[in-house]
Amino acid sequence: MTAHPIFAAPPLAPALMTGLQAIFGDRVQTGDAIRDQHGRSESHFTPMPPQAVVFAETTEEVAALVRLCMAHDTPIIAFGAGTSIEGNTLAVRGGVAINLSGMDAIIEVNAEDFDCVVQAGVRREQLNEYLRDKGLFFPIDPGANATIGGMASTRASGTNAVRYGTMREAVLSLKVVTADGRIIRTARRARKSAAGYDLTRLFVGSEGTLGIITEVALRLHPIPEAISSAVCAFGTLKGAVDTVVQSIQLGVPLARVEILDAVQMRAVNRWSKLDYPEAPTLFFEFHGSPLQVGEQVETVGALAADNGGGAFSWSNLPEERSRLWKARHEAYYAAVNMRAGAVGWATDVCVPISRLAECIEQTRADLDAGTVPATILGHVGDGNFHVVFSIDPKTPDEMREVEAINVRLVERALAMDGTCTGEHGIGVGKQDWLVAELGEAVDLMRLIKRAFDPTDLLNPGKIFQL
Repeated sequence: MTAHPIFAAPPLAPALMTGLQAIFGDRVQTGDAIRDQHGRSESHFTPMPPQAVVFAETTEEVAALVRLCMAHDTPIIAFGAGTSIEGNTLAVRGGVAINLSGMDAIIEVNAEDFDCVVQAGVRREQLNEYLRDKGLFFPIDPGANATIGGMASTRASGTNAVRYGTMREAVLSLKVVTADGRIIRTARRARKSAAGYDLTRLFVGSEGTLGIITEVALRLHPIPEAISSAVCAFGTLKGAVDTVVQSIQLGVPLARVEILDAVQMRAVNRWSKLDYPEAPTLFFEFHGSPLQVGEQVETVGALAADNGGGAFSWSNLPEERSRLWKARHEAYYAAVNMRAGAVGWATDVCVPISRLAECIEQTRADLDAGTVPATILGHVGDGNFHVVFSIDPKTPDEMREVEAINVRLVERALAMDGTCTGEHGIGVGKQDWLVAELGEAVDLMRLIKRAFDPTDLLNPGKIFQL
């Protein structure tokens, strides 16, 4: 695919720096280390640091920064935890990164309504720790301890999406700073509305290109009465995937179901010091009443046995479940570190579940024919899976090989009426694939971008080129 252009940004205007320092004082930083931190991705992309980093604490400060940067024709990149995979926050045209991690207040929890309002810098683990004593939880779990604002910006999902949906379903409303420095609220807290255009869903997944999210109202859920987790190894990848598909077709409300292939299980065992069978494996979690959980377990267990699954290894105690899911959440790092000094390249396709087994099997065969170590893992309950390559950055041939495999993977997913990205977003890495997937619809997206941000200064160079 086409390489993403890197621009040589002019120095920031002295008047801009003077204005920023007048508002933010020593919360404006230009040191190399802090700039480098804000110019990196969790994946293989070339670092692209901003020219300055500003740490905001209020929505009003964000609005003041936007107005000042717009007056000086300077790009603005909203930054949360820095856990994005597709280079979503790289400063491809320089400019100012606005770090929202200090905006971490939980503003209100409406337990009777099962919702809350938080600032964009709140981390998902922080929120769930706060909610625990109220008998509530926020289910969207992308693995990384990401910020809520970043999760909304990339339309994140993760391990619980098969039952609880993605950030698209979880977000009730947003407070957003627009490109002209206005502060808007996209909706109220009502569970449904037919009032005008659905601006909330427009900003969710826009990767900071249409506005900067500073507050998020979220749907919450009651903590289930009973929670059981299990691990089950299979003789084949197809047997594991078929078990998931059949469970969903029978209406089993799986809370979580993750697949890890044999190579990934080997990496997880080494990284997390576990001793699971090194075979295609499903990680399950079941939610409900004790009776409901028992029925779910019985049904899935029977399906697994019919598809070549082994015995279920149960994790019913909270500390055991935490250990299990911690190992799953660290699977990316386990895969990358299969060899020393490697960098990771994580793919992210999603297909209709009826085509999932075929897509995964063909992908694994492609990987086995290559030379670069790679694993398969993913959220199979909704058809989303990843390949994680462990690449030697000093070997250009490996980068070319992985690029070719990735091309075949995305083409395979699109041929099955799937998508090039189930949850990571487009960023800088999948812009050509967005056009291949949606065609002329991307032109409408460009029109929306120009209407919201006519000078292309909000996270420019992401999703598509204007």
